[in-house]
Amino acid sequence: MNGSTDNLLPVVTPHGTACTDSSGKGHAHGADEGCCSAPPTSAACQTSSLPEGATELNADEEQMIEALRSVIDPELFVNIVDLGLVYTITQGDEGRVQVEMTLTSPSCPAGPQIVHQAKTALEQLPGVNEAKIRLVMSPPWSPARMTDDARDKLGIF
Repeated sequence: MNGSTDNLLPVVTPHGTACTDSSGKGHAHGADEGCCSAPPTSAACQTSSLPEGATELNADEEQMIEALRSVIDPELFVNIVDLGLVYTITQGDEGRVQVEMTLTSPSCPAGPQIVHQAKTALEQLPGVNEAKIRLVMSPPWSPARMTDDARDKLGIF
């Protein structure tokens, strides 16, 4: 997993903190924990919480990200995580997950296939009963959202 994962934040966890460590890797802390050995008020941290009544899932953040990495854009042959298409992953109650993501273009012909594969990949995880994929076009996708690995595969320097 080389390259930045800034495109994955924020992953929302119940009453916890989503942050980025010095390597650019996104992860979460509990409500009483600091961020990367820094106080929760660190500029690198953003505190976020789930809607009222939400509970944690058996699937953790890294498992969901890895599941979404199995979804490959059929035109670019790069996974949707490294392309920077995934904006947020929210864990809800009763095994529900909602993903906000975008496409490389609003008229992407592979859009329905990508959405279906993302939903299927998440629903195969333990504790995920339902995955909803919400396509958003704001902010618009740009190559700046890609990881270094994705840029290398596509020859973008």
